[in-house]
Amino acid sequence: MIKKALVFIMDGLGDRPIKEFGNKTPLESASTPNFDEIVKESQCGLMYTLGRGKRPGSDTAHLSIFGYPVDEYYTGRGPIEAAGVGIELQKGDVAFRGNFGTVDSEWKVIDRRAGRIKDVTVFAQALDGMEIDGIKFIVKPGSAYRAGVVMRGEGLSSMVTDADSHNAGDVIHKVVPKDNTKEAKFTADVLNKFMEKSYSILNNLDENKKRRENGELEANFLLLRGAGIYPSLPKFTEKWGFNKACCIAGGGLYKGVGAFLGMDLINVPGANAQVDTNIEGKFKAAIEALKEYDFVFLHIKPTDSLAEDGNFVGKKEFIEKIDKYVSILKEVDDETLIVITADHSTACELKAHSADPVPILFHCKGIRNDNLSKFGERELSKGSLGIIEGKDVMPNILNIMGKLPLIGA
Repeated sequence: MIKKALVFIMDGLGDRPIKEFGNKTPLESASTPNFDEIVKESQCGLMYTLGRGKRPGSDTAHLSIFGYPVDEYYTGRGPIEAAGVGIELQKGDVAFRGNFGTVDSEWKVIDRRAGRIKDVTVFAQALDGMEIDGIKFIVKPGSAYRAGVVMRGEGLSSMVTDADSHNAGDVIHKVVPKDNTKEAKFTADVLNKFMEKSYSILNNLDENKKRRENGELEANFLLLRGAGIYPSLPKFTEKWGFNKACCIAGGGLYKGVGAFLGMDLINVPGANAQVDTNIEGKFKAAIEALKEYDFVFLHIKPTDSLAEDGNFVGKKEFIEKIDKYVSILKEVDDETLIVITADHSTACELKAHSADPVPILFHCKGIRNDNLSKFGERELSKGSLGIIEGKDVMPNILNIMGKLPLIGA
């Protein structure tokens, strides 16, 4: 009898054929003996996380996989990101996700990630606690260049445009309201004042002066986007009938997904969402967590980041690095279901998310396996699951665990 579930998500794992790999994807071209062994004893297929023709964001994709319809529960990425960096949201708060980036004196974006700076703690601390027109700004560092930002006070609205050009080379314009309410107008005005003040503070920060002297890109602007108000959500355990659920992740967004859904967060030393993240430590933490939790969400990020940089060789090599440690999952007992998938495809040729389906497999004792041979997009398309959507994942888990309610007599 299956009593526990481990859902392992590799961010942006899916891809498109690469000419240099003989028209194989990075996953198909990677040497993955341990994944391949798991595939042989799994039920397999492909998954459109949000449905055909819909290009998923990481936030919406994860909500879909965990059974929270986007049109019902998604208010923007900001609240999820803020939850992931440990900010406890209150009623009326407006939350944003942010990047510390580099701009020139005209606010033209030089680099949206400040040269992929690895730690922005000092920059976040310089802005945290700022008050403008009765509104307090809470700014906490996330992984690498990322940050979570919350506006707290009376009369706020999430109906404002982003303080982010989204493209290097573009100029950041003033935030404007998306509707005619006084709350939206007030929020936009306060944000514009925040941008002016924070740019001045960051530009004159000693740490940025050092970066300029060393020829490094300074982190002199906080790019804000994804405004949202924290919604009331049913806890994951209550919604799906689990006793205890936890999340093991390095990136702030993915910790945020876990916290957002009421999962316990398990911190692993060295788990930083970068290419040097502690993969072995994450797998060992997942095995240990299964002693206490009956649902474990395990996330690994860099397969996505490498593809967004167009680094198909790096993506292939990182998949092989994951495969080296995935053998640790052999330590799970016969009462545990393992689900291995991705939240979305990230195409190296596009350097962006795509709407292409991702591989998915369900592995446990007694499953009707498909006896396939290779962990890859086209091989798993031959599996008996066929093509599913993100919303099908949790019902399929409950079915395998014998928890699905009966429809009819």
